[in-house]
Amino acid sequence: MDDPGMVSMFQALMASDLEGFLGCPAVLYEAALVDFFENGSLRDGLVVSTVNGVPVEITEQFFAEAFELPVDGLSELWEIPKDKVFDASSLVSLTGEPVSTSGKKSQMKIEYRLLCDIMAKTISVKAGSFNAITTEKFLMLTAIVCGVRINWTSVLFNIFKKMVTPGTKQAKGFAIQVSLLLENILNLEQDESSEFPSSKILTERTIHRYIVLNDKFGAEEAADAPKVKKGTCTKGCV
Repeated sequence: MDDPGMVSMFQALMASDLEGFLGCPAVLYEAALVDFFENGSLRDGLVVSTVNGVPVEITEQFFAEAFELPVDGLSELWEIPKDKVFDASSLVSLTGEPVSTSGKKSQMKIEYRLLCDIMAKTISVKAGSFNAITTEKFLMLTAIVCGVRINWTSVLFNIFKKMVTPGTKQAKGFAIQVSLLLENILNLEQDESSEFPSSKILTERTIHRYIVLNDKFGAEEAADAPKVKKGTCTKGCV
């Protein structure tokens, strides 16, 4: 790509040890996924379910090995040092001023808005506005941008366990990853896999479209912002 910012962001993402999880083959078994999450639960720290009548058990070790995830590093995102969070808040900022972790993505450079969306849609997987920055998403972004060593096995498997835990706010996700895990379950026969939508796969073309749409949204957001009347002193004037 001829966009240095995007190139730098993706290099940082690939260096984070998430390549095996985010870049795995696009396999999708829709019927099996429905079965898996309808019957899913936790048992002794394992994610268990029944798919097509076949018992399924997924251990943390199996999960880690399937996606070549690290098992060392910080096991909780909140353990990321505060100075790293502050550094990231300035580094990703569109203006150079530290971004607010309770603000909107429009505060950030375009490549970090995309990174925030990648974290939101493929890892944290929670309902809510994708335009909002949350503490969880920003901590993930900080880990990538600042090269903080994270035990992604622990972080991702904990999210996975919440997906089969009744009463949590965690949305169901990891569709491709769960499909790949189910491929490796003995005696589990699968229907033919569905074709994953090409529009959902990041390529130079889809990234260009993302940039165009975000530029348009940013322009509309600016146009809708309250206008200051001529001669009116605003906060900070002298």
